[in-house]
Amino acid sequence: MIKNPIQEVTNKLQYRAIGIVKGIYKPNNKDQLNRGTLTDKEGKIIDTVILGKALSLIKKYINLEKNYFWIVYPRNKNTNNLHLQVVGIWDPYQLNQVDNNNSEKDPNELLEELNLSNNYFSIRGELVYVNTQKKELVVKICSSPTSKRLKDPTFKIIVEGEISLQFLNNFVSLDVIRDGNILRMVKYEIIEKIKSSKS
Repeated sequence: MIKNPIQEVTNKLQYRAIGIVKGIYKPNNKDQLNRGTLTDKEGKIIDTVILGKALSLIKKYINLEKNYFWIVYPRNKNTNNLHLQVVGIWDPYQLNQVDNNNSEKDPNELLEELNLSNNYFSIRGELVYVNTQKKELVVKICSSPTSKRLKDPTFKIIVEGEISLQFLNNFVSLDVIRDGNILRMVKYEIIEKIKSSKS
C-alpha cells in the first residue's frame, strides 16, 4: 500500500493547509540545513524551512542534488509571497514501503492514482475575507489544539480565486494548485457556517 502524502480528512471540520511540491532543496548554509530554498522544475525559487522530524530524514536519506516530492505547509503574507515549511518527503520507493507490482510506475503516476499531483495543496478553514476585485480569498486555519508550542495557533492563507461573499464565515475546503509563488484555487466546497464563539 502506498502511503498517501496528504492524508484523507478524518473530520469534516478538519483545518489544514498542506501540499506537495517537487523540487530541489538547497540549504542557505551547509552547516545549517533547516533554512534554504526549494527550486521547482520551472526554476521558480521558494523560500523554505525544514521542520524538526523532516530534518533527520534529510540528514539520513536525502541527496540534496536530486529532485524530491516535499510535503509542505504553505504560509504567505500576500499572493506573491509563498513560504514553505517542509514536514516530510514523499518518496514511494526509498522512504515508503511500496508493493512490488508498483515498482515500475513513475512517482507522478502513483500520485495521480491517489488523486494528487505535483503542486497540489489542500486548504481547509474559515473563509474570513473575499476581495472580489482582486479575486483573492483569505482562509483562517487553526492549528490543532495539541500544538501548544505555537505562540499563535491560527494563521491565514491567501489564495487567488473567487467565492461568493455570502459564504464568508463558512468552513470551506479548497483544492489549490501552486503556480510559482501563487496559490490558485481550482475548486471549492462549502462545508458549513461557523458558529461565532463570541458569546
